[in-house]
Amino acid sequence: MAADAGVDDDARDGFGRGARILSVGIASTGLFTFAYFALASHVLSKADYGAITVLWSVLFVVISVIYRPVEQLLARTIAQRRALGSAGGHPLRVGLTIQGAFAAGFGVLALVLRNPIQDGFDGSATLYWVFVGATLAYAASYFARGYVAGHQWFGLYGGLVLFEALSRVCFPVAVAVGLAGGQSAVALGILAAPVASLLVVPLALHRHAAPVPGAVREPGMTLRVGAGFAASVAVIQLAEQTLLNAAVITVAASVGTELAGVVFSALMVTRAPLQLFQAVQTSLLPHLAGLEATEGHAAFARAIRVTVSAIAAFAGVVVLALLAIGPWAMDLLFGEGYAYGRVGLATIAVGMGFHLAAGTLNQAALARGLGRGAALAWLLSATAFVVWMVVGVVSDHLLRAEVGYAGAAALLCVLLGALYRAR
Repeated sequence: MAADAGVDDDARDGFGRGARILSVGIASTGLFTFAYFALASHVLSKADYGAITVLWSVLFVVISVIYRPVEQLLARTIAQRRALGSAGGHPLRVGLTIQGAFAAGFGVLALVLRNPIQDGFDGSATLYWVFVGATLAYAASYFARGYVAGHQWFGLYGGLVLFEALSRVCFPVAVAVGLAGGQSAVALGILAAPVASLLVVPLALHRHAAPVPGAVREPGMTLRVGAGFAASVAVIQLAEQTLLNAAVITVAASVGTELAGVVFSALMVTRAPLQLFQAVQTSLLPHLAGLEATEGHAAFARAIRVTVSAIAAFAGVVVLALLAIGPWAMDLLFGEGYAYGRVGLATIAVGMGFHLAAGTLNQAALARGLGRGAALAWLLSATAFVVWMVVGVVSDHLLRAEVGYAGAAALLCVLLGALYRAR
């Protein structure tokens, strides 16, 4: 029993240390991402800024759906095998096959559908090519993230995403100081970020990759198993990006990119914390996968309980802050062109809390091999949100997005909570 307790303590300490290290890097990344959009909103017209937000929304829907599954696959499987003492057979070939197929499929579809995609970016050829180039470049970036997370090199992971954010924000800064100008210059930052990371990923992996002394080599996973896991995560990512971006896209389609930019800015209330929470999610999945592999069920449940409690406290603080200074802060950051309501912003913060808790329960489901059940919960919640946005029960588009997001996130949390308790 004493030995088991020591293992649990080491695992818990490792998870906490990894989350803290990642939090520094990703918190800084979130701040630079926030700065990118704040600067863009000041140096561009409302219509040009709205088109940038649509580009960002569509880009992250696509890369999250087609690339995040392989990141999660690598993180879970490598960590699980390392916990069991295996050094060989990590699913790199399977991951490369899946990632390459996704990237190639996207490239073909993007060329075939160029005209409608470009029309969605107000006819801008520059935004279209930024979208295509960035999407293809992120294939390597997300593969590297999964490999790094599986080995729990969290400092390197945080450094990679921070380097991307720093590269991106340089472009609106250049426009602000007069070294460049226009929408195209700002948009190029979105392409430069993943391209810049490609320059450092090979060197970083080479420096860190080393065999584990005394580790056992075992056969790797099959393509069928890997593809099944990736498919479940792809559905989850599509649903999550729907929760974050469906409001922006539907408003852009029905009203225009200017109001879509307003909705996007309001939802930064949840985007920034979600980006910070990637630190917890990234370290949580390999941690839980290792615990599940070694049957550390008590530590597994404790990690979930502590994380959800911290999320509840954090969300409560954000709600109170937005009720107090929300409209003033939005005017300061994004200009005074729109009157944001404090209750609406606080409602988004409530939804953010449910969303973060659902993300924690989702990692628990993936670690336990319950990807299909989790995917169904996400799909139902995302569908409900899209129906809410399209039906238009609330006439005010921003308020509709605020209420709909919070309701869908709450539904998601309930469904994933039921899946977790059932196991």
